[in-house]
Amino acid sequence: MPNPYFQFKQFTVHHDQCAMKVCTDASILGAWFAQKIRPYTYVLDVGAGSGLLMLMLAQKIRARVHGIEKDLSSFRQLKHNINHCNWKDKIRIFIGDARSFVFPVKYDFIICNPPFYENDLKSPDEQKNLAKHSSDLSLEQLLQLIQTNLKDNGSFGVLLPYRRAEKFESLANSYGFHLSEKLLIRQTPRHNFFRVIQHFTRFKVEPVQSHELSIQKEDGKFSGEFVDLLKDYYLNF
Repeated sequence: MPNPYFQFKQFTVHHDQCAMKVCTDASILGAWFAQKIRPYTYVLDVGAGSGLLMLMLAQKIRARVHGIEKDLSSFRQLKHNINHCNWKDKIRIFIGDARSFVFPVKYDFIICNPPFYENDLKSPDEQKNLAKHSSDLSLEQLLQLIQTNLKDNGSFGVLLPYRRAEKFESLANSYGFHLSEKLLIRQTPRHNFFRVIQHFTRFKVEPVQSHELSIQKEDGKFSGEFVDLLKDYYLNF
């Protein structure tokens, strides 16, 4: 039986009632942007799930962190995780559909680990379909809600399969967003890239900064750059 929670150094994420469990990809996403978001800002996590990204950002940044989740079971677990963390005073959560929700502020930064198995075979589990497939929240709808709720000088970050990054960048361009930075992720140096984290702004940045991250070395041990990125979060680092 899988563990119903994931223990980090400074917080615990219970995720047994959430379709999307704590995973390496999402941990990289949270840790990478925790190094980049300015203090004293407002941050929004779209599709907050268990609250993993919110907690990772709240641990590192002096910011107001908001999150929205549509699925009721996930929201209940999100609420539990936030109520039992050290930073609940600067975190606020909402239940509802982010596409139509009226948020209390415009945000300086929006983060999302969007559903991305578009056109792939769906699971009979509807909760997993909501979390993993783009039919409930398409990438275009994501960009529309970001455009509505992001400050003029704000930015946003997403995690996507490598094969979908170029298409998403083109779509983001059509909404007036420009790629400023990206992190290409692979399992080991001999593997192909399988995920990419993209950072967009409304202002064109040249050249676009490109970084690479291998999770493991050739010998199967975690790479130094992966350990450095997650050392403030993972128990054994």
